[in-house]
Amino acid sequence: MPIDRRMVLTVLPLLVLAVQPASADDVPRVGAAAPLFTVKDSDGRDVSLAAFRGQTVVLEWTNPACPYVAKHYDSGNMQVLQADARARGVVWLTISSASTGQMGYLDGLEAAALIEQRKSSPAHFLLDHDHSLLKLYGVAVALTMVVIAPDGGLAYYGAIDDKPTAKLEDVASARNYVRAALDAVARGDAPSPARTRPYGCVPG
Repeated sequence: MPIDRRMVLTVLPLLVLAVQPASADDVPRVGAAAPLFTVKDSDGRDVSLAAFRGQTVVLEWTNPACPYVAKHYDSGNMQVLQADARARGVVWLTISSASTGQMGYLDGLEAAALIEQRKSSPAHFLLDHDHSLLKLYGVAVALTMVVIAPDGGLAYYGAIDDKPTAKLEDVASARNYVRAALDAVARGDAPSPARTRPYGCVPG
């Protein structure tokens, strides 16, 4: 089953806040083609990025044990963002990159239960247990967000917003970079900023 929020306080010392992304050499360049992948989802189906060519795609790295991730789900912020994105035809892919034995690990049934518990609405919940997708996108923290334009170009890479805290009350006053990026892509513009520092916890 998904990790109980009460466990978060116990494991918090192990979930070091990180605001630094992987080195520039490891992170795909904004404006370049987004790296293609095929990864199993929580239902055991192969999900290929190439299949969504012509649609905007959001990649959201999650870890249910991370208080910075919990902030956006407990406040309802992530669910609203997902619903807004889905209403405009955006493909939302939530990703867990925790391997067996790592904090936040989910199998297919646990991922499905987490979706129900959160009342979230990703198009697919991807299980990146071998870290291949994590490495492909140079992801260093869960809560890294990526927006891919319909032409396959990487339009935005970074944080969900400009308030790198675990405080629910900060959601209301935050500038949501992902929403701004989706608005820009819908207009045919380049997001500004297009690159920010992700914040959150180790992915697994």
